[in-house]
Amino acid sequence: MPVTRPRSSTARFEDATTVVADPDVAGRYLVEMSDQWNAPLIPHGGVATAVALRAAEAELGVPGQRLRTVNTVFAGQVRPGPAQIDVNVLRRGRSMSQVVAHLHNVGAEAGHQVTAVFGASRVGVEFVDATPPAAPGPEDSEPFRPPDDVDEYPVNFWEHVEGRLAVGHGWWEEGWAGTSSERAMWYRYVNPPTTAEGHLDPFALVALCDTMPGAVFERLGHRGWNAYVPSVDLTVHVLQDAAPGWLLAANRARFSGDGYGSVEMELWDPDRGLVAYATQIMIYSFPDGPPPPEELRVTA
Repeated sequence: MPVTRPRSSTARFEDATTVVADPDVAGRYLVEMSDQWNAPLIPHGGVATAVALRAAEAELGVPGQRLRTVNTVFAGQVRPGPAQIDVNVLRRGRSMSQVVAHLHNVGAEAGHQVTAVFGASRVGVEFVDATPPAAPGPEDSEPFRPPDDVDEYPVNFWEHVEGRLAVGHGWWEEGWAGTSSERAMWYRYVNPPTTAEGHLDPFALVALCDTMPGAVFERLGHRGWNAYVPSVDLTVHVLQDAAPGWLLAANRARFSGDGYGSVEMELWDPDRGLVAYATQIMIYSFPDGPPPPEELRVTA
């Protein structure tokens, strides 16, 4: 049976992503999925990916190799409660290793399928061919918290991550038309999870990247109808160490059609530069039924 951990009163990221090796099954790890990091009704997909990465890192057991890239396919919901991660090390190389981890609730067949690459430092070309967006600093940006009277399902993920909207609009705001999908948000953890060297936990970067669908609503503008945009997948490239303070997320939707949307994000550390890049496909769900077709057509 899964090992149930006592819930931390602070619901820290480290606690929510702690896994325990199953003494009876090789390559299996156990976890109690926390309901304190929901978005909105089930654990946040980026946090769930971090849970699977904890198990993958533990099973790999090569401290000199760090996370370089991860792809998660969200085949089934992972709900709060007992869950397990079955890990298979595809290759344990001298400088690079590949691992697959399947996170799912106990008794469920489908869950999150995670493929990760861990690698040591290598000699190579160095450059950054991207620039952060022009945006006010976090102290001059608006807090990102929807009013209680419009948020039917509060996302308690935002109790642990502070957001400041630097460029764009909150989805709950009224009376504005969308002209671009580009938006910029400042993020920082209320209780930053850090490594022994004092850097932000790289798995915490992965969790921050699973906040991309807002770019679609930015392009739509205020329409007066409800839509959910669950993720199909999540791919994150972890590029550099980040400090545990504010990070700037540059987010846009490059395409939307046939019921799917393609979104991307860059995470910038103000002092260290580009620290992560992410992309994903999302789908649309309309809880009150789809709006008229003309409402779904966004023209230039």
